[in-house]
This record gives sequence, structure tokens and C-alpha cells, in this order.
Amino acid sequence: MKQALQTRYGATRTAMLYVWQLACLLALLSWGSLAVAQVVGTVTHLSGVLTVKHADGSTAVLAIQSKIQQGDTLITESNTYTRVKFLDNGEIVLRPGSQLVVKSYLYDADKPEKDSVSISLVKGGLRAVTGLVGKRNHDAVSFDTPTATIGIRGTHFGALFCQNDCGGVPTASGSTPQNGLHVDVAQGAIVLTNPAGQQVFQTGQFGFVANLKTPPMVVPLTEGVPVKMPLSISKNAPKTSATSVVSSTSGAGGVDCIVQ
Repeated sequence: MKQALQTRYGATRTAMLYVWQLACLLALLSWGSLAVAQVVGTVTHLSGVLTVKHADGSTAVLAIQSKIQQGDTLITESNTYTRVKFLDNGEIVLRPGSQLVVKSYLYDADKPEKDSVSISLVKGGLRAVTGLVGKRNHDAVSFDTPTATIGIRGTHFGALFCQNDCGGVPTASGSTPQNGLHVDVAQGAIVLTNPAGQQVFQTGQFGFVANLKTPPMVVPLTEGVPVKMPLSISKNAPKTSATSVVSSTSGAGGVDCIVQ
């Protein structure tokens, strides 16, 4: 009888230990999911349909004040402009027909050594303004594109990747922008790097990269492709604000966004 009780007690204890270990594992997995799904930004402006694909594969339609998580892929439909403000006050405005991946956005005011911002422009175009991460550690910020990586130097810049889909983009010559990556710098500087070379672009300059096998090059102002955005995309920002996405290249010729 005594031996049977000891056996039953041992089995119960083993089962309880298993349950405790399983609970710990589930807690760790839950914590890991929360870490992956860290909120890093907020949709502040939107006109049209903006969808998101989360890191876990789920999708959703976003609205004003929707939260952006690390690992999210943002997709703007036709006629859709959207602006996102990130936790370090950096801002990105997306053009219609764009796809952008927030691969990493790590910012801790007390731990600059852990800063890491990695954005991927898969298609379409954007304008971006450097946040606190880029101002204190510009090497911690990068924008990947299909033809080159964009590094920043305290910057406000535009980027447009054309792949037979830029027919409606206005140019000085009236021609359709050629396929490849077009950039313009409104403030600060950027550096484009790919396997074929590297080129720094200063305020007021335009650049172009055809593909990974051709080096980035500065193009004349008359041949540059400014990435224009509607003025109303930043109407809530002070005109003198350093973080405003409005510039001489961002408003002219655009149609107003309807902030919903």
C-alpha cells in the first residue's frame, strides 16, 4: 500500500513538473511574440486603402491612428497616400502603389548603442525624414531597395523605384521615368551603395541607379525625378518644423490627400 502511494505521488509530481515546464514554455513563446510584434509607429495621415501584412502572415486594413509593428509590410493601393510617424519622431510618406517593409526599428533613448532602423522599399516611392536614431547614429539607419542601399546623413529625401509602373509620375521633360531607383535630397545627404559602387548625394541633388550592376550616379537637375507628395499630407505639422515632410519637392503638382 505504501509503495503504491509513493508511486502515485511520484507520478503526480512528475505530471505537475511537466505542466509547470509547459506553462513556462508557453510564457516564453508569448513573450517572444510580443517582442516580435513591438509597436514602432502610428499612421497619422491616410487617403485611400492601406493594408498591412504582419510578420505572422496575418493581414489587416489600417486607418488613422493604427499602430505599425516591427516586421510589418505596408501596402498602399492606387490613389492612396499615407504618412507614418515612428517612435523616434522619424516620418515616412508612401506614394500610391508602394510596398514597404519595416524590417527593424529599435530605439531606446538611454541606449543609443542598440539603435537599429532597417527599412525595405520593395516597390513604389517614399519621402523620409530622419528621426532621433538617424540624428545621433546615422550608421544605424538604412533603406534597402532592389537596386541599392540608402544610407542617411541627417536627412530628408525621396526615393522612387520604377519597374514599368511610373507612367503617371511627372518629370521636367514630360517623359516617363526610366526603370530603376530615382532619389532626390531636400536636406542633409544620402549615400547610395550597391555592388557596382557608391555615391554621396547632397542637398538639392538628384540621383539614379539602373540596377545592381550599375553604379549610382548624380543626374542633372533637368533630368532628376522629384518624389512629390500632396501638401495636405503634412498640414498638421508646423511650417518651420524640421520633421515636416513638406518641402519644395514634395507638394508641387500633387493632389490633396483627404485625411479621414
